[in-house]
Amino acid sequence: MPYVNIKITREDATTEQKARLIKGVTDLLVEVLDKNPATTFVVIDEVELEDWGVGGLPVAEYRKILRET
Repeated sequence: MPYVNIKITREDATTEQKARLIKGVTDLLVEVLDKNPATTFVVIDEVELEDWGVGGLPVAEYRKILRET
């Protein structure tokens, strides 16, 4: 009974994109590990930008630095 938790920043992921992620992850687990899709759980958590950090910086600041380089 696989459980996959996908965390993304809360920006503009559409319902369709989320559905594609769920299907894609489920299909991959079926293909690679022969898991039953009926008992495969995929959860998408959307996190506010100010609640996510990378390299010691909030994501927005980290992205700004990346754009400047």
